[in-house]
Amino acid sequence: MSFLLKILDVLAVAFLRGDLADPAFLVMNILRVFGMWGIFRKCGLTPWHAAIPCLREAKTGEAAGMEKEGRVAAFLYGISVLLAEADLLFFSEEHTEAIITVLQTFVGIILIIYMVRIHLSLIEVFDRSKWWIVLWILFDFIPAVLWGWLKRYQPLYKASELKHSAENYFSNAKAEVLDQGLTVNLEERTATEFFKKKYLLRDIHMYIQPGHMVLLLGGSGAGKTTFLNAVNGYEKAKAEVVLNGRNMYRDYKDMQYNIGFVPQQDLMRGSDSVYRTLTDAATMRLPAAFTREEREARVEEVMAIFGLTPVRNNLVVKLSGGQRKRLSIAMEFISNPSLFILDEPDSGLDGVMARELFLQLRQIADQGKIIIVITHTPDRVIDLFDDVIVLAKDENRTGRLAWYGSIEEARAFFGKEKMEEIVKSVNRREEGGEGRADEFIRKFVEVQHG
Repeated sequence: MSFLLKILDVLAVAFLRGDLADPAFLVMNILRVFGMWGIFRKCGLTPWHAAIPCLREAKTGEAAGMEKEGRVAAFLYGISVLLAEADLLFFSEEHTEAIITVLQTFVGIILIIYMVRIHLSLIEVFDRSKWWIVLWILFDFIPAVLWGWLKRYQPLYKASELKHSAENYFSNAKAEVLDQGLTVNLEERTATEFFKKKYLLRDIHMYIQPGHMVLLLGGSGAGKTTFLNAVNGYEKAKAEVVLNGRNMYRDYKDMQYNIGFVPQQDLMRGSDSVYRTLTDAATMRLPAAFTREEREARVEEVMAIFGLTPVRNNLVVKLSGGQRKRLSIAMEFISNPSLFILDEPDSGLDGVMARELFLQLRQIADQGKIIIVITHTPDRVIDLFDDVIVLAKDENRTGRLAWYGSIEEARAFFGKEKMEEIVKSVNRREEGGEGRADEFIRKFVEVQHG
C-alpha cells in the first residue's frame, strides 16, 4: 500500500512540477483540459474527466469509439510519467539512466502511435478532414478547444451510440454454396490506415443464380468497387467466394479467366487495330491447347457478337465511345467467362448507346452467365436487370448489405420506385441523402433471419 501511495505521489508531483515550471506548458495544459471538457460533453461523457491525467486519455479513446485503445494509451501515459520521474521512485540515475532513456523512448513511441489512432478515429466521429491529425499531433490544445466549444464542430454519434454500434446487428446468415451460380460469404474486408485497422466491408452474404443480371447500387464510399475486387479475387477479403462449385480464392490461378472484369477505364493501346486487340486478348486468355485456327475463329465469333466486324481494321484510337466500350467487353468475353463484372460500362455514353450496350449484356446473361454491373444511371435500363444489391455505410462507416433481391421487392422494401431514390435514402444527410442507412441495414438483417 505504501508503494502505491508513493507512485501516486510521484504522479502528482510530476504533473504539478511540469505545469508550474513552464508557464507556456501550464497554459497549453489548461486549454487542453478546457477543450477536452467540451468534447467529452458533446460525446455524452462526463466532462470533468478531462481534468484527470490518464483518465483523460482513456475517455478520449471512448469518445472516438476505441475504448480498448484508450485504456492502453492511459496506461502508457502513466508509465511514461513514472519513467520521467524514476529518480523520485526507486531507480538510481547513476546506474539506470541509459536504461530509463531507452524505456522512455520505447513507451513514448508506442503512446504516440496509439494516440494517433485514437485521434484519427475521433476525426471520423467529428466528420473532419484527416489533415486535422497534424494539429492533434503538434498542438492538440488547438483542435481540442475548437471542437469542444464551437457549435460547428459536432460528433456524428455519441460514445454510447458507438458502443452499441453495428456489432449488435450482424446477420451471420451465410448463403448456401451450390454447384451452379455464385456464392459470396464475405465476413470482412479490412485495411490498415495510420496503424489503425479499418473495416471497409462486413457481413455480406448472397447467392446469385446463373443467367441473372444484377445491379450493384450504393453511395460514394459504400464499397462497391471494393466488393467487386473481393468477388473477383483481385483484392482478397476474409471471405468464401464460390463460382459454379469452385472456390475462387483457393483455385484463383485456374479460375482467373473464368471471370471477366471490365474496369471503368479501358487499358487498350490506341495504336492497335480492333482485330489485333482481340487477337492479343485471345492469346493471353484462351487455354494453350487452342490452335491458332481456333483462336482466330473465336475472335471472329466475338467480333460478330459485339458488332465489331465492320470496324475490325480500325485503330482503337479512332473508335467511338460506344465501340470502345464494346471492345473492352469483347476482350473479356474472349475466354467465355461464367461471371462478368462491369464497373460503369455506360460512363460517357448517351442514353441510346447505353441502352444498346446493356441489351448486349442482357443477351450475355441469357446465355447462363452472371452479370454484375455498377452504373450511376440505373433507371434508364432497370427493366433489363433481375436483381439489385444495395450497399450502404453503417454508423461506423463500414460498407454493409442493405438489400439483395429482386427489383420489385427492393422497391417495396425501401418504399421507393426509382433506384436513384433508393441510393438517396441510404446516403448520409451531409451527402444530400436521407441518412437511413442503418435503418435499412437492420431491417435487412431481420429479413435474412426470417
